Amino acid sequence: MTPELHTHPNERDKALRRRAERVVPGGMYGHSVQKFLWPGAPQFWDRGLGSHVWDVDGTEYIDLMCSWGPLIHGHRHPIVEDAVSRQMGKLDTGNGPTELFVELGELLVDLVTHAAWTIFAKNGGDVTTLALTVARAATGRSTVLVAEGTYHGSLLWASARDAGIAPGDRAHVDYFRYNDLESLQAVASAHADDIAAVIVTPVRHEAGDDQELALPEFAHGLRSFCDTTGALLILDEVRTGFRLSLDSSWTSFGVLPDLSCWSKAIANGYPLSALLGSEAIRDAARAVFKGGTFWMSAVPMAAALATLALLREERGVEQILDRGQQLMTGIRRQAAAHQIPVRVSGPPSMPYLSFDGDVGWAKAKTWAAGAAARGLYVNPSHNWFISTALTLEDVSRALEATGGAFDDLSAVV
Repeated sequence: MTPELHTHPNERDKALRRRAERVVPGGMYGHSVQKFLWPGAPQFWDRGLGSHVWDVDGTEYIDLMCSWGPLIHGHRHPIVEDAVSRQMGKLDTGNGPTELFVELGELLVDLVTHAAWTIFAKNGGDVTTLALTVARAATGRSTVLVAEGTYHGSLLWASARDAGIAPGDRAHVDYFRYNDLESLQAVASAHADDIAAVIVTPVRHEAGDDQELALPEFAHGLRSFCDTTGALLILDEVRTGFRLSLDSSWTSFGVLPDLSCWSKAIANGYPLSALLGSEAIRDAARAVFKGGTFWMSAVPMAAALATLALLREERGVEQILDRGQQLMTGIRRQAAAHQIPVRVSGPPSMPYLSFDGDVGWAKAKTWAAGAAARGLYVNPSHNWFISTALTLEDVSRALEATGGAFDDLSAVV
């Protein structure tokens, strides 16, 4: 049965947008910029539970964005929230860390094959930037090679925009093409013996573009390049971490990085990130300056310990991969039945749908609006995220919504 369409107005959301415009330059920013959404898409949210979320006007949706990745167990998982509540009753940000600091470090080193040590921070950009700093300290070199268009955070060297960026902020960064070892070699030739590191995501997942899985030969080629040149291989797992594997994502290729960067899913929505590194660069990690007032806060670490224990005990990675695969298969079948050419890309735990000949995501926005009208929230210009909270019933209801969205799109294309 097709779900009833959501037709009530989003008056509270509109009012909050107007108020935000007065106090925030440019209004909403980051993921919530209106140009990436369909007209009338909700921007303000009220609450979430499991795999469902409610906007400020009371509309309920199955949530396939998971707050842009952090909620690997869905909203307000009782075991995670219990761990948070117990730690909050004792201490969060103190004069120093709690014992959870050591316990979580030990757990991450146990889970991730290449890791011998851990440094905690708050955001993904903290640890990708720290990874570059450690690599430069370890090698005595300056240049870092980055895949074109890759997002590694919003700090100056990785910012997606040029406003306010001085030429020197990117003076020691150069760019190659993902999955293209010839491109890497060509860029490297311009930097002689000054390459400190190559930083790369396990999957190419730029917003607005089809995702691209890493070729095994590319992963092995990067490892060989770094071994030959003395550069360090940095794997940015901020988005992919613990969604493809309970280990580093390229371990299945037999490729281990020297440094890896983690955040998002590590603590089910609580602010935490981690830089993991191999034993060979422990001294360099010790030598660099690192720290932030909130970096050792205990509550996110309690959340992370509970989050990772759940993934381990309940085979969570396998579960989200299975649910995501069901969703991707169903959407491909629906598109074929409607004779609408689409591409469904990425790993099943992070699927992305795009349409042939789609200028400015116009088709994707129409489709996402149709899904939202039937109770499914996805983003038309960014990959989605699957959580362990997504049930088989949720998948069935989600596919009802996507089927109706293809009906809507067929009527206008």
